[in-house]
Amino acid sequence: MARKLALDKLNEAIAGILNEYAGEIAGNVGEIAAQMGQKGAQALRQKSRETVDGSEYAKGWKSQTETGRTGTTAIIYNDHPGLPHLLEYGHVTRNGTGRTFPRTPAHEHIAPVADELTETFEREVLSRL
Repeated sequence: MARKLALDKLNEAIAGILNEYAGEIAGNVGEIAAQMGQKGAQALRQKSRETVDGSEYAKGWKSQTETGRTGTTAIIYNDHPGLPHLLEYGHVTRNGTGRTFPRTPAHEHIAPVADELTETFEREVLSRL
């Protein structure tokens, strides 16, 4: 049965319902972001083993979740700073004499995982709304 509510209390009732719904959505999005961060780090570990020699680089992928005023953010990073960029896009090599050699080929392994995670994140958020 519907509750009877005075007209002057209607704004408060609607605001309360919307705040409750917003909190529920924020919690769901935060949970999904944390899951996507973990899945992303795991996928990058696997992709790194396939495309780049060296298991230390592959083991270096980590996931961190931060919650702030604007929402929850999942950060995926590698313990070897700078190396993911060099491997993803390639780089110029040089020896100790200062002479440069041809570019090292790029091993694109981050962008495909990022695209897949973005699509999965959107799909999961829409399914929980």
